[in-house]
Parts: sequence; structure tokens; C-alpha cells
Amino acid sequence: MKTYIQEMLKRKDLLIYLVKSGLKAEHRNSYLGYFWWLLDPLLNVLVYYFLVVIILGRGGENYPLFLVIGLVAWRCISSTINSSAKSIMRYSSIINQVYLPKSIFPLAFILTQLFNFAFGLVVVGIFLAFFGVMPGWEIIYLPLIVFVQTVFLLAVGSFLGYITVFVRDIDNLLTYIVRIFFYASPIIWEGGRLPEEYSFAVDYNPIAIIVESYRAIFMYKTSPDLVGLLIIFLLSAVLAIYMLYYYSKNEHKIIKSL
Repeated sequence: MKTYIQEMLKRKDLLIYLVKSGLKAEHRNSYLGYFWWLLDPLLNVLVYYFLVVIILGRGGENYPLFLVIGLVAWRCISSTINSSAKSIMRYSSIINQVYLPKSIFPLAFILTQLFNFAFGLVVVGIFLAFFGVMPGWEIIYLPLIVFVQTVFLLAVGSFLGYITVFVRDIDNLLTYIVRIFFYASPIIWEGGRLPEEYSFAVDYNPIAIIVESYRAIFMYKTSPDLVGLLIIFLLSAVLAIYMLYYYSKNEHKIIKSL
């Protein structure tokens, strides 16, 4: 495993190239280009605001701010999960020609979406200014939440990237699983609205804990759920380290399957 990590470090130039090419590829043929990184979360907010507030007549004070924080965090999480699951398959032609640490490909997609997430935070900042909400000192927890989110996505992304090579149907099934997590997490609705018997969907949902942590520091001027974040980090770190070890021992199986 030590040798494998050293090999990954030697390929840092490739990692940087994959991240840059991924960023360029997202809006390569679009007229607005990188402006979509700002426009996409704004349009999502408009769509769900129309659905929840105008059509359903729900949503309380500062609901657009509540909505944009949830959607920006969710966009990063869902995009990372979907893209990292396909990462090894996407570069199968390169993998079959040159030896490369295969775990570098899910990592590249995770870092690409993390860069996009930074633009989403700019949109959150715009909404905070528009609604006159000034975060308190709790904003210092932002790097911690982003770090925990990244470790979580690294664990999930590396696992899915490996499994999808052997079980191609995972890619199709993932669409429905991600959709379930969207509706099971307080992205467009408040967590307290669930009946008590279904509260576990928020209490033990890592995505819900991460999203609510962002809202805590941005909107409510309270500390995030540190215990929940710690549990997510520990479990994710264990899975990420195990997957790194598993990649180092079983990468030859990926080449055979491709």
C-alpha cells in the first residue's frame, strides 16, 4: 500500500491534468461557458421556489436562502457520486494502454466537483447579502464541513468507481438511489416536518447532516452537528483507507474486466 501511495504521488501531474480537463469538458460547447457554474444553482432555486412556494404554498421566512444552501450542497454531492462512479469506465482506453493507479480517476472527479462547489458557495454568499443575513463566528466551521464532505465523497466515490467496473447495472440503479436520498434529505423541505417514526431519515442520513451543518453556520448562527460530522468522518476515513488498500491489491482485476 505504501508503494501504491508513492505511485499516486508520482502521478500528481496527471491528477491536475484530469481535473483541468474535467472542468473544461463540462461546458466546452456551451455559449455561457463557466458562467453556468453560477447560473445553474440560481435556476435550480427558481424552479423549486416556484414548486414549493407558488404551487404548494409552503416555505417560511428566508426560504430561498434555505433552498439555495441545500441545493448547492446537494449538487456537489450528487454530481460527485454520479461522475466518480463512471470515472474508471470513462478512461478505460487510457487504463488499458498505460499503468496508472486506478484510484486516481475517482479522486480527479471528486476534486473537479469540489472546484464547482466553490462557485456554488459564491451564489450562497450572494443570497446571504441579498437577504441581509450575516453569518456569525460559526463560519469558521466551514472548512471542517467541506473537509468531512470531501472525505465522505472520496470513500463513496472510490467504492462506486471500483464496483461499477464489474457490475455495470450499478450506474443505472444509482440514478434511483440518488433520487431517494434527495427526497429523504432536507434539501427542499425542513427536517422537522417528518413524522417521528421517519425521523431516522434525517438523524442517520450523512447527506442530511452535512446539508444541515451548512445551514447552521450560514443561516442560524449555530454550531454544526459536530458529533454527526465526526462519525461521518471516521466511517468515511476507514472506508477510504480500505478502498485504497483494496485498489492496490486488486487493480489487475479492473484491467481484465475492461
